[in-house]
Amino acid sequence: MPRYLWRGVVEAALKSDSEFRAELERAMRELGIGIRELSRMSGVSESLLYKVLSGSRSDIRVSTLRKIIRAIRRAEGVSEEPFLAIIAARPTLNSIDVSQIKVGGRTIRLKEYAAATIEEILLAAIRAEEDGAAGIVCAPVVSNIVARVARIPVVSCPVELCKHPIMRAVEIAARKLFPG
Repeated sequence: MPRYLWRGVVEAALKSDSEFRAELERAMRELGIGIRELSRMSGVSESLLYKVLSGSRSDIRVSTLRKIIRAIRRAEGVSEEPFLAIIAARPTLNSIDVSQIKVGGRTIRLKEYAAATIEEILLAAIRAEEDGAAGIVCAPVVSNIVARVARIPVVSCPVELCKHPIMRAVEIAARKLFPG
């Protein structure tokens, strides 16, 4: 599973200026974007980006770093809007007939991750977190294992309590994560 470039840029920024520059250059190269394009995408001036990449300016503001990271995330296709990840077998996902849920006047997008084995479930949980999920909804039988891997909330709904367990778990997760 590919590691997101934006995570590498964040991690490098926490280590040193030279590692940040190298990781930012790598991300730009792999995404096929130059300074002009990154400037357009991020709202950071070309001049400042040139200075950062050349090493003549290392003390950028946190707000500037955020703009750069958001631009790289968008270039990688990572969503900025909150969503709930649903990890389940394909037949269960096929039974879900909505792509979003309303909670307290707010619309929360749902993103499906098909998984049939425990390995696929764990990989899906890691991927969902990297994609920016606010929380994960999964089957009770795997929820404890997923909760050990993920750093975001994990919710399940016991089958005996729910008519349609996966959607009931989605509602529970949405109410907890996005209070009205």
